[in-house]
Amino acid sequence: MTKSPFAPAFDLLKRFEWQKNIIYIGFVAVFILFAITLGDSGFTHPNNLLNIFRQVATISIMAVAMTFVIAAAEIDLSIGSVAGLSSVVTAMTLNSFGLVPGILAGLLVGAVAGAISGGLVAWLKVPSFLVTLGMLGLVVGVARWITASAPVPIQDMNYVAIFGGGEFGPIPGLLVWAILIVAAGAVVMNKTKFGRHVRATGGNLVAAGYTGVNTAKVKFMVLLMSGVFAAFAGMLYAGRLQSGRFQWGTGDELSVIAAVILGGTSLFGGRGQVIGSLFGALFVGLINNGLILAGLDVSQQQVVRGAIIILAVALSRKK
Repeated sequence: MTKSPFAPAFDLLKRFEWQKNIIYIGFVAVFILFAITLGDSGFTHPNNLLNIFRQVATISIMAVAMTFVIAAAEIDLSIGSVAGLSSVVTAMTLNSFGLVPGILAGLLVGAVAGAISGGLVAWLKVPSFLVTLGMLGLVVGVARWITASAPVPIQDMNYVAIFGGGEFGPIPGLLVWAILIVAAGAVVMNKTKFGRHVRATGGNLVAAGYTGVNTAKVKFMVLLMSGVFAAFAGMLYAGRLQSGRFQWGTGDELSVIAAVILGGTSLFGGRGQVIGSLFGALFVGLINNGLILAGLDVSQQQVVRGAIIILAVALSRKK
């Protein structure tokens, strides 16, 4: 019997891992849909596309660390609040002591929050959901307390140029930061012993321990990383918006988790896709931008974002 000339193509389709690559398919499909329906509203204008990249840069950076956290079968709900506290601490320290102390103070906020959460999860065996939920409330309270809920303006234009407000030719500085961090995260996840240990810890905690993986250290390190990356994202918020405020980052944890799960990282641990998380963040940003151009109000946008979270969970599976 003569083999159909289309047989190789059908075989390729059968072998194609649709679930693993659904984010790329969805991204292209939604982009084409919005380009057709919202082209007259300026969706495809270069400035609008650059705005999407600017808006998702901080989400992408936090998603890199969250990829490691979820791949290790943990969760971090405090990233948005840590970003807000970092922005206000950075702004206050900048205004009082200058550029370098301001940068160090902002990063220190994330390191302390991440170390506390990591220590409680790794060595006291407290579930990360509960630890980071408590940290969320604690950090928001501190940020509001030290600022009396008021914004802290940033006057240092060097800081603004470096963290969020500058450009490299036509390329926004935020995009450069995001690309560098995503690239570094992908290399660490896929090419280093630490990345293998993270996946092993999330895949089977007991088996990883028997093979010599220090699973407690891995859990501590991924939550420490999450805190530092969230703080850095808060510093970028402060630079782009030229102020520190406790609201910066509010609700970002939902967008970040959706981006990571849609990007191919297993909600149950054991698998992490950093590049997929970047496309997940871009997908969420694409949806948000399209909904705004379509004229939907904030409440309707929240409904759609909630639907994305549900879709992310539905598409995740245990390997």
